[in-house]
Amino acid sequence: MYLDRFVLPINEEQNMILQRMGHNGGPYGYIDNIYPCELFSKKLLYEINFDKVTILYGGNGSGKSTLLNLIANKLELNRIAPFNSSELFEEYTRRCEYELGYDEEGFKHKIPNGSRIITSDDVFDYMLTVRTNNVDIAENIEDARDKWSDLRFGNTIKFSGMDDYEALRMQVMARSKTLSRRKFIQRTAGMEVKLNSNGETALEYFDMKMKNDTLYCLDEPENSLSPKMQIKLVEMLEKMARYCGCQLIIATHSPFLLSMSGARIYDLDETPVDIKKWWELENPRMYYEFFKKHCELFENEH
Repeated sequence: MYLDRFVLPINEEQNMILQRMGHNGGPYGYIDNIYPCELFSKKLLYEINFDKVTILYGGNGSGKSTLLNLIANKLELNRIAPFNSSELFEEYTRRCEYELGYDEEGFKHKIPNGSRIITSDDVFDYMLTVRTNNVDIAENIEDARDKWSDLRFGNTIKFSGMDDYEALRMQVMARSKTLSRRKFIQRTAGMEVKLNSNGETALEYFDMKMKNDTLYCLDEPENSLSPKMQIKLVEMLEKMARYCGCQLIIATHSPFLLSMSGARIYDLDETPVDIKKWWELENPRMYYEFFKKHCELFENEH
């Protein structure tokens, strides 16, 4: 394991941060929101001990995404989507501490290059970008079809300066005997990215971005995934953790992700925060109670 332990500021350190705010603004200016100070101390949570797969569970407002982003920021992990932090977030992060794990020979690990946090916003932005690019490419394809005929059968472009270079290069391509019309269009207009359903595209995103021997923080990766796709994601993540040298820290309340083999689960809905088995958590138990209530509908189906 690359990351072994993460320590949050104790009450005295948080008080020092709050005292610096001052009654008349202080170095931080006028601040009404002390977040994330006192968020975790009220839950008596001061440290996290990690496993190959560590899950931060809790409902909305429980702090699971905040804690995940504290870890990612402290470790300076790569990220795409910015985190909407508060004025005190940076100072609070600075006072957090962490300990790295040791390899089989007793040498201390380093956080691997390429380690990153992946959020649901990253996945949504990817899908939106691909769809937007596909629309642009579709328009370029129509232009390229018309341009191919003009360049191939029209008048030869005369080269009189560098301003004519690109047009001449395009005509040489269009008149090439080894380059078909289809290939010409692909080279000049680009190729559309094949898009499946949102869930399949999201799953492909994780498969494309996640590499071996890396640490990943995943913030609610189940978003946009159907139950069937969530199960496939679980299978992928379990293989990454078990066989590919990855360490995973996941913020989620999905019963499917919570059931990952060997996961250490912190229940942030509890005070004090406790480590639980996935079937002991409120969210999976609600599903269980619901289906148990209607079990006769499934048992009598055949």
